[in-house]
Amino acid sequence: MEKANPMPDCIATGSELAVTINMNAAVEVSVVIPALNEAENLAALVAEVSAAVEGRYRYEIIVIDDGSTDPTPTVLANLQAADAAIIGLRHRQPCGQSAAMLSGVRRAEGLIVVTLDGDGQNDPADIPRLVEPLRYAGRHIGLVAGRRKRRQDSLVKRLSSRFANGLRRRLLNDGVDDTGCGIRAIWRDLYLELPYFDHMHRFLPVLVQREGCDVVSVDVNHRPRSHGRSKYGTIDRALAGILDLAGVMWLQHRRNRARIHADPDTRPQSQSIQSRL
Repeated sequence: MEKANPMPDCIATGSELAVTINMNAAVEVSVVIPALNEAENLAALVAEVSAAVEGRYRYEIIVIDDGSTDPTPTVLANLQAADAAIIGLRHRQPCGQSAAMLSGVRRAEGLIVVTLDGDGQNDPADIPRLVEPLRYAGRHIGLVAGRRKRRQDSLVKRLSSRFANGLRRRLLNDGVDDTGCGIRAIWRDLYLELPYFDHMHRFLPVLVQREGCDVVSVDVNHRPRSHGRSKYGTIDRALAGILDLAGVMWLQHRRNRARIHADPDTRPQSQSIQSRL
């Protein structure tokens, strides 16, 4: 497990107020899976997720159908009917992976959210390795990111990803090798504090660091696709990434979150206000 560069301690986060971790909550871990036209992969993937978390955590599995045009809605409905722990959401039209993830996180009830891609290339067996650092290290760790050591993708995809990761790491100094890896674990309340924009999922490490939390990376398995093909092109992703990178650099330097100190007047607010009337 490797720790990425933390942001300065002077940056406060709203999560500082939630230092008590109630792992007795009804749902500990919410697994969020965005899926677009993954009918052939979905059932096997959900079964693997259930096997990885069953008996370890109180969990739910949230699948977001991002406007699929294949039988994904039918497959998802059947999975829901067979298992009460599975929750299905559907976008009327494709909105993108970041939007699907946000829909899932908003619906989630777990303290910790694990995300993974719907194509089956992320290995659900890695979920405990991502969750445990959050459960036992405390709230100073905000995100545990997967790092694919042996990517099972085309040469073009691997080379473009290596270039993008290198450029992002140099410009943002986030210390993370593989922000494109879809499997990661994060505190739900922290995720909902992050600024939302399209493709934000690729910048989660630096956004978490911006909130004053540490990011650690762990090696994870990566598998070839069993069915279907990638929904994202190399050129359009690169063009969007340039704009996103500029925007995140702006966000990184515009962070200014004030700490609230105790008022010397310790009377209840209602009394203080009344005394000034």
